[in-house]
Amino acid sequence: MLFRWLQQHLRIQRFLGTSENAVKTQIWIAVSVYVLIAILKKRLELPHDLYTILRVLDLTPFTQVPMLQLFTEPWDTEPQHPNADQMCLFEA
Repeated sequence: MLFRWLQQHLRIQRFLGTSENAVKTQIWIAVSVYVLIAILKKRLELPHDLYTILRVLDLTPFTQVPMLQLFTEPWDTEPQHPNADQMCLFEA
């Protein structure tokens, strides 16, 4: 039952190490991430479930956007300038 909960909630698909210390470390890191996401959800009063919040954070690790803005603005809108983030290789 414990391993089922670990797989469902902590997103541990497989253990990366084989030693007892490696397994314990991986479990503690996963628990820490789970708790941090739960704190984020409560502090920002987000209506999304923990899995959705984690997926959004997984997809936007290097964006410099305030955390609350990630979850309040619509996700399905197209950017005003599709190539605004890209640098031009050749001058037109």
